[in-house]
Amino acid sequence: MNAIKRNIPNLITLANLTCGLFAIIFAFQGDLTMASLCIFAGAFFDFFDGLAARLLKVSGDLGKQLDSMADMVTFGVAPGFILFHLMFYLSNGTILKHSMTNDVLLYPASLALLIPIFSAYRLANFNIDTRQTTSFIGLPTPALAIFIAAIPHINFEVFPMFADIKLLAILAVIMPILLVVEMPLFSLKISNEKSISSRLNIFRMLLILSAVILFFVFQFAAIPFIVILYLILSLLNNIL
Repeated sequence: MNAIKRNIPNLITLANLTCGLFAIIFAFQGDLTMASLCIFAGAFFDFFDGLAARLLKVSGDLGKQLDSMADMVTFGVAPGFILFHLMFYLSNGTILKHSMTNDVLLYPASLALLIPIFSAYRLANFNIDTRQTTSFIGLPTPALAIFIAAIPHINFEVFPMFADIKLLAILAVIMPILLVVEMPLFSLKISNEKSISSRLNIFRMLLILSAVILFFVFQFAAIPFIVILYLILSLLNNIL
């Protein structure tokens, strides 16, 4: 029974990994909507594996390493391929699986591969960085992943900028850099050590409230703006 209890968080982590693997499969099939839904499901499991470990009071190096490996697939490789296939389609007018025998242009779609490359560095550094126990240094990989995963669900007629290959190319470069930049970002956990009216807790509640309102109004198109708001509020918190 103790072995089962100890491995419940690991099983949830493996569910996260499974979602990432299916996201990659769907991306190569050209079904970016299903691929992104798998990333959202992976983010759900990623939240609950840590929660389960705390509730069951089980932790260990295995879970820590397994979590990073799962995150690398679900929040690094999978969103990288989603953005790659989206940019490839916008550049060539066809999905990759129908173009392998033709002379196709992989640039600028290949810029999307910066996402898994920088994600690997961030996740490896996260495991040895003692400064990131209560906050983050650089953008967390799940935040970048859901940013990218939201794009296929956006109505491009209402938000045409997300179908602009130039903007996507810029995002493919800037977003990975944000993973490793030395910028402190607050976590969403309300601090019990500080007053509920403290500046940091107010920023957290403002972000959560804004996210709910924006998502209600704009649906998935709101997610990129929510991530940007998170970066702005963290920057303001650092300055103040």
